[in-house]
Amino acid sequence: MADYSYVLNEIGSRPLVAAGSNRSPTSDPWRDQLQLLLESTGEGIFGIDLDGRCTFINRAGARMLGYRADEVLGRNMHYLIHHAHADGTHYPVDACPIFHAFSKGLPCRIDTEVLWRCDGSSFPAEYSSYPILDAGLVRGAVVTFVDISERKLAEELLRRAKSELEQRVEERTSELSIAVERLRELSAHLDSVREDERTRIAREIHDELGSLLVALKFDVNWLRKRVVADVGLERKCHSMGGLIERAVENVGRIITDLRPSILDHQGLWAALEWQAQEFSESTEIPCKWRMQTTAGAVTPDGSMAIAVFRIFQEMLSNVARHAHATVVTVKLDVGDGMLVLEVADNGQGMSQCKLTSPRSYGVLGMRERAGHFGGRVDIESLTGEGTTVRLSMPVARALDRPEHEA
Repeated sequence: MADYSYVLNEIGSRPLVAAGSNRSPTSDPWRDQLQLLLESTGEGIFGIDLDGRCTFINRAGARMLGYRADEVLGRNMHYLIHHAHADGTHYPVDACPIFHAFSKGLPCRIDTEVLWRCDGSSFPAEYSSYPILDAGLVRGAVVTFVDISERKLAEELLRRAKSELEQRVEERTSELSIAVERLRELSAHLDSVREDERTRIAREIHDELGSLLVALKFDVNWLRKRVVADVGLERKCHSMGGLIERAVENVGRIITDLRPSILDHQGLWAALEWQAQEFSESTEIPCKWRMQTTAGAVTPDGSMAIAVFRIFQEMLSNVARHAHATVVTVKLDVGDGMLVLEVADNGQGMSQCKLTSPRSYGVLGMRERAGHFGGRVDIESLTGEGTTVRLSMPVARALDRPEHEA
């Protein structure tokens, strides 16, 4: 809304013909210019004296209020157009910002109220009220106002659109959350099926192939004892025995890769420490192991233990394949209902783009396994300064367990 404060202050010092009146041939040019200015604007403008009575009003203002100009002049404007709030409740004159302009010398600009028309209807309006000064004395106030029905409608439509958009976003987010949870459950189910299948295959290999190899080794030894006269056959039996021993070792390694028996027989802590030792022996990278549990912590078992063990395997596998490290530190802390497993290396580190890449399937797999049990996997890495991978998993609290350092 335009600011007419400078021009409107001049109104207090120069008489102005009311809207709709005829100008005399001897009219003051300055007064005529003010009259033309007020009549040409599309905003409503009226003046009030110290009693709140209308002293002038322009055509636009009278038209917006539904009156003729001569019907408004001399009437108290608060009781005429500002007597009630939008909900119809009484609006006290002493609380009216328009009247505060001359009663307290407080100008205002308001766009949250309504003005009332001649027919009893109201419209949202933006109005401003400024005191009229004459030689430093307040003579009344001048008010400019506009009908902002279209603006309020646009704001309401925008608010509704925003509300609908937020609702749709919330619905889509909820749907995506449900879909992600279902995918996580499916992934966990597939992991469980895979682990069961690994266990079955490991058991069959152990029971069937393992026993056959052992029996074959006994038979070869029996033959070797009976062909001592034939050096060539004895050497062949000896060679066959060596091959059988290597096959037995390979079968044992395959069984262990499929399902480490130590995980079932001695529990998660022993399996993790064994895996760290196996990693150090196979890669020749020193592995510092530290484990601490507090009273009340229990060893996870079942599918959670398998998940922790597989995540730990993936951590060490990433170190072996990518880190080029010379030392690895493993820290395991269990207490206050939380398991924290941390693997830190002093290798070449990884860039953030690799950590966040959708093709980093190892990282994604670790996070999905952890997420199924309410855990998370955090990775801190700087190029040339090594990598730290941390698993945080909520665990149950039950029987007291003495603190243990290893």
